[in-house]
Amino acid sequence: MHRVITISSKFLFLLYLGLTQFTLTQAADETMSKNETIIREFVAAWSNLDADELATYFTDDGVYYNMPTQPISGRDNVKAFIGNFIGPWESTDWEILNIIAEGDIVMVERMDHTVAAGKQIELPCFGIFEMENGKIKVWRDYFNLATYTSALTGSN
Repeated sequence: MHRVITISSKFLFLLYLGLTQFTLTQAADETMSKNETIIREFVAAWSNLDADELATYFTDDGVYYNMPTQPISGRDNVKAFIGNFIGPWESTDWEILNIIAEGDIVMVERMDHTVAAGKQIELPCFGIFEMENGKIKVWRDYFNLATYTSALTGSN
């Protein structure tokens, strides 16, 4: 005895929708993972103290907004700004405390451990990155400038 199984068009449509949703979710997760990975690499690259390398993470028209200063636009300007900023640094290691990635937005809470002019600087920071095609389009970095300067000058 053979049974005939009929599949309704409604069932096929729902199956199609489910597979499409799975594919879209999977694609979003891959983008999120890619952007998170890029930012993790960028954070780690600061230990190299190489402005040329760090600038490669930005789009041609990328913006770095180091909140105590004015925003810097354009990869070459970002490279020059970073080069001047890290000039007195002897070493730095940025520790990621928390990272959240959603689509083209990546948020990172960090503790930056830097030695500059022989002084140890422990600087809590928060950065938000807007990504575009695997590059940093906009980076806004928040920290207390007085924490940095007090550590650098040795005043409390």
